[in-house]
Amino acid sequence: MNARKFIAGSSREALKLVRIELGEDAVILSNRKVAEGVEIVAILGSELAHLNETRVVESRASSKPRVDKRIEARPGLSDRAQNQASTLGAKILAAETQRAVIPAPVAVQAAEEPAEQQRLLSELKSMHKQMQEQMATLAWGNIQQQDPKRSGLMRDMVNVGFSPALSRRLLDKMPANADLNWVKRILAHNLRVAGVQDDVVTRGGVYALVGPTGVGKTTTTAKLAARAVVRYGADKVALVTTDSYRVGAYEQLRIYAKILGVTVHAVRDANDLKLTLSGLKHKHLVLIDTMGVGQRDSRVAEQTRMFDEAGIDRLLLLNATSAGGTLDDVVKMYGGPGVIGCIPTKLDEAVTLGTVLDVVARHKLAMHYIASGQRVPEDLHEVKLDYLLHRTFKDVGKASNFALPEMDFPAFMAGLTSGVAAGREYAH
Repeated sequence: MNARKFIAGSSREALKLVRIELGEDAVILSNRKVAEGVEIVAILGSELAHLNETRVVESRASSKPRVDKRIEARPGLSDRAQNQASTLGAKILAAETQRAVIPAPVAVQAAEEPAEQQRLLSELKSMHKQMQEQMATLAWGNIQQQDPKRSGLMRDMVNVGFSPALSRRLLDKMPANADLNWVKRILAHNLRVAGVQDDVVTRGGVYALVGPTGVGKTTTTAKLAARAVVRYGADKVALVTTDSYRVGAYEQLRIYAKILGVTVHAVRDANDLKLTLSGLKHKHLVLIDTMGVGQRDSRVAEQTRMFDEAGIDRLLLLNATSAGGTLDDVVKMYGGPGVIGCIPTKLDEAVTLGTVLDVVARHKLAMHYIASGQRVPEDLHEVKLDYLLHRTFKDVGKASNFALPEMDFPAFMAGLTSGVAAGREYAH
């Protein structure tokens, strides 16, 4: 194997050199202190695959292993971890020896060989993963000891809902004297807010509110309509619904329209929508309430095509109580060039806002409003980043069954090394 040596002032810097030169799949063979700092020996991950392809046929008489490879002791690891690392090293040596010394095949051996190769390759990959996790745990443990302030801020971000990958990407650029206020400033810099000139109520036009079931589309439609009625009068505002699937959907919107004194129209398909909108050209603002279905329903794609064909801009509603993976999926399924921004909803029900802000920042969605209740129109508010970030971090450090304890932080972060790429699009 073509092993390479990397020397740097700290384990973190050495691991960064390994990732740059050999990639995320590099295999760490050893880690030790040297006069210059820390020395790491690593190989390309592809070397493991080559072990599955290369065979050296030797006689049984000369089948003794000639290579004496050991995993060197790692400074900073516990005795148990040292023993595990040594065991892994022995397994790697045994696996390499077993692959390098193969007796002349016979018929039975030839039939069993593919299965044995797959087993060996699977074991090598498993050992590779364990080694990487142990090295990553060591690296995060060093960070926690050498820079407890930075690791503490990262733990706080994870505990209030920000993704580990984004938190690590942001704090990798953190200066030595930074604190929570620095974190808030960087987050504020990366959170987009629609300006006055982009306000849908002020600009007017036709807009569709989209999002999955239960996100608050109908109520938010009524809240925006109420703002427009106050400014421009009821005769300048109209409501449209494409929701012919949900029981009572049209009736709920009709009640809001009656209270506001505006007209409401129900449409069935693209042709019906175009015909209805042609009769509403004189209106300052037309808001379209859409059907409530899960983001993976095939009707979401049909709806998107209908709005794209009609040239209708969309506002995506994001439920602040949803998990990060769900919100990412919602953006993926509903996203596209026609989405001009978002409205986070149900802020009054969310314990923390870190998750929804993380998704908004990473997907570069402009926030037009925030919604935090059922009252029309009181519970629709303009976006104030200072308030949102204060609300996000105000309970940081508070005891919770879902908070990540300090002692578990290195192991938790070590298991997420593959997710670092997810935060690379984040600005600095």
